[in-house]
Amino acid sequence: MDNMELKYLKSLAKQYPTIAAASTEIINLQSILNLPKGTEHFLTDVHGEYEQFNHVLKNGSGSVRRKIDEEFGNTLSNKDKKSLATLIYYPNEKLDIVMNEEDNIEDWYKITLYRLVQITKHVSSKYTRSKVRKALPKDFAYIIEELITEKAEVQNKEDYYNEIVHTIIRIGKAPDFIIALCNLIQRLVVDHLHIVGDIYDRGPGPHIIMDTLRHYHSVDVQWGNHDIVWMGAAAGSRACMANVIRMSARYGNLDTLEEGYGINLIPLATFALEQYADTNCDAFSIKYNTDYNTKDLELDMKMHKAISIIQFKLEGQVIMRNPEFGMEDRLLLDKINFETGKITVYGKEYDMKDTDFPTVDPQSPYALTKEEEEVVERLHKAFIKCEKLQKDVKFLFSKGGLYKVHNSNLLYHGCVPMDEDGNFINVRLFGREYQGKELYDFLDHYARKGYYGDKHSQEKRKGEDIIWYIWEGPNSPVFGKDKMTTFERYFIEDKETHVEKKNAYYRLYDNVEIVNKILEAFGLDPDKSHIVNGHVPVERKKGESPIKCDGKLLVIDGGFSKAYQGKTGIAGYTLVANSHGMRLVSHEPFESMEAAIRNESDIFSDSIVVETATERLHVADTDIGVELRESIKQLEALLQAYRDGVIIEKSEYE
Repeated sequence: MDNMELKYLKSLAKQYPTIAAASTEIINLQSILNLPKGTEHFLTDVHGEYEQFNHVLKNGSGSVRRKIDEEFGNTLSNKDKKSLATLIYYPNEKLDIVMNEEDNIEDWYKITLYRLVQITKHVSSKYTRSKVRKALPKDFAYIIEELITEKAEVQNKEDYYNEIVHTIIRIGKAPDFIIALCNLIQRLVVDHLHIVGDIYDRGPGPHIIMDTLRHYHSVDVQWGNHDIVWMGAAAGSRACMANVIRMSARYGNLDTLEEGYGINLIPLATFALEQYADTNCDAFSIKYNTDYNTKDLELDMKMHKAISIIQFKLEGQVIMRNPEFGMEDRLLLDKINFETGKITVYGKEYDMKDTDFPTVDPQSPYALTKEEEEVVERLHKAFIKCEKLQKDVKFLFSKGGLYKVHNSNLLYHGCVPMDEDGNFINVRLFGREYQGKELYDFLDHYARKGYYGDKHSQEKRKGEDIIWYIWEGPNSPVFGKDKMTTFERYFIEDKETHVEKKNAYYRLYDNVEIVNKILEAFGLDPDKSHIVNGHVPVERKKGESPIKCDGKLLVIDGGFSKAYQGKTGIAGYTLVANSHGMRLVSHEPFESMEAAIRNESDIFSDSIVVETATERLHVADTDIGVELRESIKQLEALLQAYRDGVIIEKSEYE
């Protein structure tokens, strides 16, 4: 035994000071290895649709309803099962309705409490008593544990349990107890949540989704391009900040910034009213939903145009100071002929729909005017000092990354950049070339520098620029296209300029050799592993399948965002992986929380079994199982050290 090993075992001995303590922990860990694997829930591209997101989270993509079916089978009617499921999803709201409509509320309490206790027993059976105990709500922990744990020493069990329920009702605690049980069931049905990118943009409530995620019991996030641009804005990237504001304006979601995050947009509104007072803003229409207040339409269009011009200037500055990004084709302001109203791009001249740019100097098109600089600086300070935004972004950095390897699954939002021959593209950044996993790791590393680095350092500035590159760079894994044609879509009618060519990855990911190559690059066994992918909506209405490469790769973006549902034909895919295998769930459009409660409706529709385990999977088959086996190995070494006299066992009297 070398000195390092001895030092480690002595440290471990402080936690397990006796042979009995070490032996007990070995037995405990060994028993955990044989428990069924916990349920993992995968969601992606939720794009601010907070009501649908919360509903899918609450129902575990149908997992809660399946537990009800397993527990009660044909002993409950379908109507009663729907009612019980709705109660579990929305206990507060459903209780309000029941208490107003139910004639005999005491009987309803008895029946409901019995059913909820049965479901709680069922969903807790795959966990250790210790883990369940940690999940119990503090106020009712003892009572719930009594009700869901068999008491061999209690002779009249039925009377014992009935008296507990009777007392809960008699002292007026039934509603609170029901709410506690429902929340506990939700907590136990899903062991771990994966968000495979794009929480932000499009929909109205990304800040609400972030509140939910920050309080979720176990979660990780793979950053999507729409997350990274918000992270860049919070880090201080002015180009990212302009993109965030422009997209919020474009989709009628400025309320997310102003009310959700408390960011003051008055400086931009004032600037737009003054500088764009008599300016044509027809190209900057707002894609608003039914909640949008159209009285703000004219002002929002002016703000939309003003921040767009600022964005093109700021992006031009980033491109010019980073020639390695290879994005000179995105420098378009200097390609405009303001006299003829034409622009030359891709070696061809096109008519411009709009050249009314009061703040653009043709001699120095990428320079901000004095007024623009003042607006940008005030907005920059607002983003940097926004407490809620900083809290949310710190959460994304602490719980997330550009990819994750978990339980033999590789999770990422976009792609692994490839050429047409299936070779990983070499991307040159800051004097070195990176490809495949190494590219992911480099970009992740510099994104963190961009946020956490010293605000006056060159490395932080480079990190901020890398975050912007991750958002829209031609070889960015989370963007996955050759260019972002935002400028062309606003200003050039000819749609041939609007084309954004997808990376070759998307033409190759049905090829088993390519998928195996990616899995191996990330250290995974191709025979046992999968890729879980987001970012590009699967157009099911055209017959496209989310299952690629014979089930090795799963694209689970199916239009969670309402902006994409017309294209996909559904309202998103989610994935559930449990001890029995993997199941893909497609969802119908979600009307509203109120309708789900009133109609007792669910939104999962079709369930596709992707893979069935030949034998039920256990904790031993997971990443946690690897850690537990290593802990057992170390404890057994400690046990041997006690028996060999290398380490002295503590006396029970010490």
